[in-house]
Amino acid sequence: VYADPAKRLELYFRPKDPYCHPVCANRFPTSTMLLKVRRRTKKQQQQLETEEQIQPEVQFEMEILGIVTTVYKFQGMSDFQYLATHSGPDGKQTSMYDKVLMLKPEKEEFFNRELPLYIPPPIFSRLDTPVDYFYRPDIQHREGYNNPQVSGEHLIGLSRARRPHNAIFVNYEDEEVPNKPLDAAVQTWKKVCTNPVDRKVEEELRKLFEVRPVWSRNALKANISVHPDKLKLLLPYLAYYMLTGPWRSLWVRYGYDPRKHPEAKIYQVLDFRIRCGMKYGYAANDMPVKAKRSTYNYSLPITVKKQVSHTVSVHDLKQGLGTASAVGAKKPASSSYKLKESVYVFREGALPPYRQMFYQLCDLNVESLQKIIHRNDGAESECTERDGWCLPKTSDDLRDSMSLMIKQIIRSTRPALFSNTTSSEDGKEQLAYESGEDEDDEEEEEEEDFKASDGSENEMETEILDYV
Repeated sequence: VYADPAKRLELYFRPKDPYCHPVCANRFPTSTMLLKVRRRTKKQQQQLETEEQIQPEVQFEMEILGIVTTVYKFQGMSDFQYLATHSGPDGKQTSMYDKVLMLKPEKEEFFNRELPLYIPPPIFSRLDTPVDYFYRPDIQHREGYNNPQVSGEHLIGLSRARRPHNAIFVNYEDEEVPNKPLDAAVQTWKKVCTNPVDRKVEEELRKLFEVRPVWSRNALKANISVHPDKLKLLLPYLAYYMLTGPWRSLWVRYGYDPRKHPEAKIYQVLDFRIRCGMKYGYAANDMPVKAKRSTYNYSLPITVKKQVSHTVSVHDLKQGLGTASAVGAKKPASSSYKLKESVYVFREGALPPYRQMFYQLCDLNVESLQKIIHRNDGAESECTERDGWCLPKTSDDLRDSMSLMIKQIIRSTRPALFSNTTSSEDGKEQLAYESGEDEDDEEEEEEEDFKASDGSENEMETEILDYV
């Protein structure tokens, strides 16, 4: 916990009870000292008149053991505790831990026993600090806001109004595309565009859309340096967002409809996920590319307050904080927000930064992949929602080729994983097996093992949340 500043320290009142709900402590920086204090008492006997009294002599010894730079404070309230017990007819409580906890491999009889119904709560409180509700009335939205026309029983977040970024979303089925931004988007950007740097970024982004009418947000971040909050407001001013189809999760220049231009196939998106599993010769833990987020690093959303900047302490100064700051200050401001090229470009011999990537076809910088993409150049007859202007199953062929390239990289970095595959015939069998010709069902199951949240920052779900 101490190694990760974003985590909270958990205290379990019953450590051996898996149903025990902990209390959490928040991390705070401090500049204090740890003292060791000894109290020594020496008794002396004195004779005063007829009474014998003992007057102890007390001495204190103090020693500084070290400097404390971090403390954890339990500021929240304790949540309800849930015990695995059953109430009998006579009201007597009996423990069910030996019946519901499987501490060792058990036979079938263990699971077929007749037991009282025991259903623990699905979730405990998400906050550990009291909130003043005051029985507020319904939230008053801005004029013109209407709740979505869906069942309120299954919808989360009806009480939150739409974020004022004013992006225009377009589905593949929509007949027309917008030619200009919303007036609110224009006003919002003009309001924040108050200095020459913002105007320069606007001009740079406009030139990028003139050269290439379709961009992913990560590709834009790698080509211009702009604060993420400014980019959220600038993109709806210059482009609309595609929700579905072969250009989903991409930003398209106003007035440009990729469904009417066969040359737009090079801008289509490819959802690529690195395959892992024993049938590929390596497990998930053997991969050099780790998932961006993992359930093992999940922090409960019960933070009392957000992280605060660490105050400078004597310990920090001794560790050379000034030198580190000086090095960081040398980084030019022009590239402070730029991402690396690898977040949107695929090159042979290099591993993707994340297990799931959204590439545009023109950013697959491998000659063999470009040959697959351009197989039907000049013969594009129809644009479909699944394959766009490409031939059917083009995406599958690209994924198979890219997976083989990645496997070769892993083979070169970790040859011990592939020590059993020696003959060329085995390699051919593995190639046919990986291509998914006879394993469509297994391939679908493999794809389902990956979640969108394990991917890169340019996920469609994450990006939509910035605007809805």
